[in-house]
Amino acid sequence: MRDTIFCVFSVLTTLVLAIISLRYVKDFYLLSFFYSFQLHLAVAAAVASVAAFLVKRHWYAVLTLGVSVMLAVHGVVMAREFVEPAINEGRPVLFRLMSFNIENDNFANGRDIAEMVIASGADVVNILEAEPLLSELPRLLQTYPYYVGCGIGMEQCDTLVLSKRPLIEPHIRNLGLLWRNRLTISTIDFDGRKVNFLAAHLTKPYYDEFHGLEIEDLVELIPSLPGPLVLAGDFNTSILAPDMQYLMRSQGLGTVSLEPATWPIIAGPFGIAIDHVFSKAPLRLKSVRRIANSFGSNHFGLMADFAIDP
Repeated sequence: MRDTIFCVFSVLTTLVLAIISLRYVKDFYLLSFFYSFQLHLAVAAAVASVAAFLVKRHWYAVLTLGVSVMLAVHGVVMAREFVEPAINEGRPVLFRLMSFNIENDNFANGRDIAEMVIASGADVVNILEAEPLLSELPRLLQTYPYYVGCGIGMEQCDTLVLSKRPLIEPHIRNLGLLWRNRLTISTIDFDGRKVNFLAAHLTKPYYDEFHGLEIEDLVELIPSLPGPLVLAGDFNTSILAPDMQYLMRSQGLGTVSLEPATWPIIAGPFGIAIDHVFSKAPLRLKSVRRIANSFGSNHFGLMADFAIDP
C-alpha cells in the first residue's frame, strides 16, 4: 500500500515538474497557463514530495523536492527582476490610474461600477470589456470629460479610456491578428509633463500563438513613444510567462514589489496577477493596490499611483 501511494505522489509530482520545466527548453503556447502558475505549482509539488517522503523514505522524493524548491525560487527571482526600487514616500503623486476589466456581460453592476469610478479620485481610468458602462457614460463624462472608445475611435464598446485632462492625439489600433481595437494609445499633459498611456487587452495565451504576436506588436510600438510611459490592462497571463519576460526586459518596464493577484476571483490574494500596471522611466510606480470589490467581474481591478523619478 505504501509503495502504491508513493508511486502516485511521485508520478503526479514528476508530471507537474516536467510541465513547468519545459519553459527552459521551449516556450510552448499550450503550456503558457501553467507557466503563469509556476510558483504555485512548484510549492504544491514540494508539498507532495514531502508527503511522498513521509510515506516512504526514498531518494526520488528528495530529488523531486529539490527540483520543486529550485523552480519555486526561480519563480520568485523572475517576478522580482522587474521590481523598481522604492520611491521616496515624500515625493508627490503625479497622477492616479485605475485599470479594470469589468466583464462585457456584467450589466447588473454597471451603475455600481460607474459610481465607484467617479468616487475613486483616479485621474485616468482604463475600462476593458466596457459595454456595461455605455448607459452610464453621460454621468461619467461629468467627472471625466475626455475619453476614447465606446463610439470614439471605435464603434463597439470594448475599451474605454476616461480622463480628467485632455487626451492628446488619442487613437485605437489592433493588437495581433485575432481581436480588433484592443490597444488604446494617448498622451496626457500633467502640468508640463507629458505621459504616454497604453491600455491593452491581450488574448488568452493558450489561443495558438496570438498572445506572442500581440507582445511583438507592443515591443515594436513602445520605442516609438519617447518619454514617460504607462502600459496597463488585462494581459491574461502573469509576468512569469516567457513572452511577458521578453516584453518587460526588452522595453525596460518596471513594476511594484508584489503585484496584486487579480484572477481567479475565488482565490483572492492567492491567485495570480494577470492584470498589470507597468511604468517606464522616468515615470515610477509609487504603489499599486487591488480594488477590494470585483463588482461581479471575473477580475479584480487595480489602482496605481505614479511619481516622477528625479
